[in-house]
Amino acid sequence: MSRSSLQRAYGIWAPIYDRAVRGFSEPLRKRSLRQIPQDTSCQVLIDGIGTGLDIPFLPAHCSAVGIDLTHAMLRRAQDLQPSIPLARADAESLPFADASFDFVVMHLILAVVPHAEQALAEASRVLKPHGRILLLDKFLRPGQKAWLRRGLGRLAGAIATHTDITFEDVLAGRPELHCVHDEPAAIGGWFRLITLEKQA
Repeated sequence: MSRSSLQRAYGIWAPIYDRAVRGFSEPLRKRSLRQIPQDTSCQVLIDGIGTGLDIPFLPAHCSAVGIDLTHAMLRRAQDLQPSIPLARADAESLPFADASFDFVVMHLILAVVPHAEQALAEASRVLKPHGRILLLDKFLRPGQKAWLRRGLGRLAGAIATHTDITFEDVLAGRPELHCVHDEPAAIGGWFRLITLEKQA
């Protein structure tokens, strides 16, 4: 799906997005974001902030910035927390310097962007050495025979997401990123919570 198609799709989704995903994703977001230290100041990028569902679970001491491709999503996130700087930007071409962030949060974004490998490469670029990327998304495992999920791929594409991405294929081109945590999460393991750490 092209970027312009994504913008249109999520512009339509924005008013109902929270109702569609909050219930199952909220406890998973909370669990993922617990990895950000509560007692130290960290630079955090919320990559694909959407309507801001991650914001309530950010530690008080962190310095966060959010980006999204869709104006309608950003407006809702801004209403939720006006103090967090937000920018309309593309996850595949981030407007930040190298090694800017201690954490990059990528919740429900890699299965949405046109080129997941490029989005992960950009997240790695702006991440500091020993920083972490926090992922939540619907990923297949290598060799997984998920005929239903693969069959749903075309239908899911119509609502601007993918169900047939194998995460290990996306990660393969990033030798600097090491997986330090990976667990099945939600809907019988259709989703995975993954933590990557960038080597120095």
